[in-house]
Formats: sequence, C-alpha cells, structure tokens
Amino acid sequence: MCPEHPRGARTYEIATRCRARGTGRRNDVDDDGRTVTARPTDPRAYMRQIARAREDALAGDRARGATRAVVTESWERSLAASVDPESSRPWHAYERREVDDLRDGHPLAPVIPLLRDTLVAIADQANHMMIVTDAQGHILWREGARDVLRRADLVELVEGTRWSEESIGTNAMGTALAADSPVQIHSSEHLVRTYHQWTCAASPIHDPDSGATIGVVDVTGPLETFHPTTMSLVTAAARLAENHLTSRMALRDEVLRARNLPHLAGLGGAPGALLSSRGRVLAAQPLGWISERIVLPDEGDRVLLGEDTEGVLEPLAEGYLLRILRPGGRKWASLSLPFLGARRPVARLDGRAVRLSLRHAELLTLLALHPEGLNADQLATGLYGDAGNPVTVRAEMHRLRCHLDEGVIRTQPYRLHASVDADFLEVRDALRSGRIRDAADDAARGPLLPTSEAPAVRAEREQLEANVRAAVVRCGDPDAMWALARTDEGRHDTELVARLLRALPTSDPRHAELSAR
Repeated sequence: MCPEHPRGARTYEIATRCRARGTGRRNDVDDDGRTVTARPTDPRAYMRQIARAREDALAGDRARGATRAVVTESWERSLAASVDPESSRPWHAYERREVDDLRDGHPLAPVIPLLRDTLVAIADQANHMMIVTDAQGHILWREGARDVLRRADLVELVEGTRWSEESIGTNAMGTALAADSPVQIHSSEHLVRTYHQWTCAASPIHDPDSGATIGVVDVTGPLETFHPTTMSLVTAAARLAENHLTSRMALRDEVLRARNLPHLAGLGGAPGALLSSRGRVLAAQPLGWISERIVLPDEGDRVLLGEDTEGVLEPLAEGYLLRILRPGGRKWASLSLPFLGARRPVARLDGRAVRLSLRHAELLTLLALHPEGLNADQLATGLYGDAGNPVTVRAEMHRLRCHLDEGVIRTQPYRLHASVDADFLEVRDALRSGRIRDAADDAARGPLLPTSEAPAVRAEREQLEANVRAAVVRCGDPDAMWALARTDEGRHDTELVARLLRALPTSDPRHAELSAR
C-alpha cells in the first residue's frame, strides 16, 4: 500500500494516470471502483478552483474548470430550492425530546454501537464528529470531539436539524441522500458560505429488505484537520452497518419461518407462501411458484397474482400467510348461523354443514354482531375479558379461516365477507320492526350459545332475552307470550304465566295446560 495513496495500488494507479494526462487531479475511488470524490493534488489550487466555480454558478454562468458533476448538480438543485447561499440556516424540525423518541424507533438504532466503535474514536482523535441522519436528512445522532461539537453548535450542526439539500444546500449528508451515493463535500463546495470552513464525508445506508435508503452516516470536521482517507472509512462503515442489518433480518426471517411453517403446511398441499411484513417471500409451496416479493395492497387483504389468480393475506405475528383462492374465487358466500339454543353449534356455508367448536362459534357470533369488523384486541376482550390475549385470538382466527371456505373472513380488521343469516340477528331485526310475535317465536328456540361464558356473548344473550321478554309483556299478544312461556326460562316466569292466563280464554286448551302447571 502506498503511503501517499492509502487506499491502495488501484487508487495510486488511477491518480498517476490522471497526472500523466496533465489534469493535476486525484480521483478517490471506493472498493467497487466508483469515483466518489475528485480534487487536485494541490489543495490551494482546488480551493481557488471551486471558489471560482461557485461564483460562476451563483451568477448563472457555466462553472469554469473541472468541478465535479456531483457538486455542480447539487448546486443547481439547491438554488432551485431557493436556498440562500449567503445566509441560509438549517431547518430545526424536532426538539431534543422528539429526537429521543425518533431514535428509539428508527431502523438504524441497532447499528449505532457498531458505527460508534468504527468511527467515533477515530473522529475524536482527529477533532471530527460522527453524524447519523434519517432518510430525510434529520440529524438524530451526533458524537465526537468536544471542541468540534462546540464549533458545530455555533453553525447549528445539531440534533433535530434537517440537512437535506432543499433545507441547507449542498452538503455531504444531503447530497449523499440526493445522489444515493457516497459523497465528500470540501470547503466551498458547500453552497452556503457559513460552512466553507468544514469538510464532510457521508455515505447512505440502505434497508436490506426493501433496498430503500434509511439514513446517512457522516464524518464532519474543520477544514484544516480533515484526512484524505476519511471517505473510504465512512463508506466502509456504511457497508458494515448494512451487513449487520442483513444479519438481523436473516435471523428474524428464520424465527418467522420456524414459528409459522405449520400454517403453511396446514394448507394441505394447496399453493401458499410465508411473507415478511413487507411482502418478501420466506417460504413457499410448491417451490418456485411465486416471485421473490409480493406487492402488498394499501388496504384490504386481496392480492392479484396473475390474470386469473387471486390470493388472500392472513396476518401473522411479523408477516403474512398467503393463501390462493381458486380461480375466479367467490366474492360472497352464504353463511347461516343458527346459534339460538345450539349446544353443539353447526354453521351452514353455501348449504354445507360445518361443525364448529364453541370458540369458533363465539368468534362468528361476535363478527356477525359487528359487520364493520373487529381487531384482535377487541375480539380477545370479547372472548376472555381483560385477560384476553390477541395472539391467542389470531391463532384461533387462522384455524377458523382454514375451517371455512376461502375469503369468508377478511382481515384488518377481521370481518365476515358473506351473506350472513343468523337467527339471533333476526330476533334483533324483528324487535326493531315491531314484529314481536316473530321475535318471540325465534327466541323460543333457546338462548344464544347457552354454554358460552365469553363475556360479549353472555352479555348479548342476556340483553336479547331481556329485550324480547319486555316487548312481549308490553304488547300482551297471547301467542307471543305462549312462545316464551314454553321455554325453560318462561316456565319459571310467574309474572309472564299470570299475564298469559289472564289473556287466554278459559276455553283455550293452553289455559288448562298453564293452570295444571
């Protein structure tokens, strides 16, 4: 390695060729051979060159000299955004307490210790500082030498400020975000004159899942102390951070697969896939039937996979199970829920009998009572009270959805996607429309899921019985009262029986039966 060119023989060779051509410039090249900075070997000459180029750009003329394209393009964007090159200051977007909250949930938080170990000690010795921003250029972390931090305070290079190009013009952080590439900005390459005494090197960091830029790592310091190897160091640190995020993602993927492969196997050989929370395919059966990533819908749970193939997404703890509907999957099914007096509940789906566990019947009851849908927390409270666990509900909902036909239960929130015929809903409708006798006849079948102790079902059952009885007693219809008097509860309702005896003529056979009772 050449001491004059610490990035190695490749950089030395390129720089030598440039000088041989008479350019007098040195091109700094990253590990992939990309040119990330370029400046003359004579710093004073380069300072004069970029100062003239900046003056030309501000005057609206073509910049004289060989100023880097990444800089001139950034100047053009910054001026188009109305950045004042003489007096602009960064936008203060967040207070310090807000910055603390943003740090906690930011995807770069797990790599800050790694970046700190890689950059801060070196930056501290060189009287520099490390800065990490989010994808919009807001400074979230800033660490380094105490003296340089104090100098940075004076020019508002602090946490909570926004360093995008449209906020403060050409700078390494904002330009790295705009160009999506490592960038070094030296002295008067900064558009705003305030920062001509600073040099900074920055590199974007990408999310390994989506590929999107999630932030920038930057080393900034006074002009007189900046070292030529800093750009390479910052670029290497960004790649270390991306590798660390990739390892964490791979671990999460493995955990998700281990937990949820039984759901995929539960499809019984039908095509399906496990997806990450952003639609990346983690496992599929059969292999190779689906692309590596699915575009998730903005709303709803249906995914179009081809001209004739539609899938439905079932939410898991940290991703989705993708199930395939049969071609031309049915949009609306017919679902009958005869749950009044049902000790062994059976639903009918498009005329087919479907035996249900009590818990699945309770879930269908709650969804039928709330056609707008319920989330897992609401269902957990309805089934178990305050001790309810939404994770348990999600597992039960998954089993129930597999038990029924495709698409009968939608998600986010959970809701029935079918034409529902429920006898307990018919009682409600009959009472609202004044058909008291019909309500009494339906209610005479028995209580709603009589063996259920789910708080929401029990409350609905008791409310339904009270409403029917009050309406029947109020209207005084003998046939309606007779329907209730024949139920287990009605037989012991002395007030109802007394009213019915007074309403029936003595010649009515029902009068004699009640009298004998």
